[in-house]
Amino acid sequence: MRVERTAIDGVLLFVPTPHRDDRGLFTRTFDAVVAERAGLDAAAFVQDSQSRSRRGTIRGLHGRSGRGEAKLVRCARGAVHDVLVDARPDSPTFGERISVLLDDESFVTLYVPPGLLHGFQALTEQTDVCYRIDREHDPVEDLSVRYDDPALGIDWPLPVSAISDRDLSAGSWERLRDRLRSPEATR
Repeated sequence: MRVERTAIDGVLLFVPTPHRDDRGLFTRTFDAVVAERAGLDAAAFVQDSQSRSRRGTIRGLHGRSGRGEAKLVRCARGAVHDVLVDARPDSPTFGERISVLLDDESFVTLYVPPGLLHGFQALTEQTDVCYRIDREHDPVEDLSVRYDDPALGIDWPLPVSAISDRDLSAGSWERLRDRLRSPEATR
């Protein structure tokens, strides 16, 4: 398994080498030693979650306030167009975004450090995304930005087939950006 850095500081891709033969394949999806060498505290991940979505579904853009939330994200079935937006006001890449294809062919795992917004669109009819998260969910700390915010200009590859009411009513990037940069946010 190799580790690749991305254009956003702290975001990593864990790229395994699946062993394929006439039976199918075998691959590692997590390796604590590799994670530790990449600077992560593997023992800090305390919760595993999974979502199932149909083609065209968008989930996100979500984040956490306070000390944030780190997560390892991988697509166990199907494929997703995964998007990250740096929402860390002190980061040199604040406001920048990247997208990554996660699928059940490459088995790449995306490390999302605390302070980023995360969302994805399902590209296949049945898509399972697995998350390994470093803290319990607290709805009071939820942050969200609307998936089609013009300031972010995210190019989703498919028409939207499903999205939650919560995601449809999410606020703008501009409003969240201003809130994160305000003096009250640093206290």
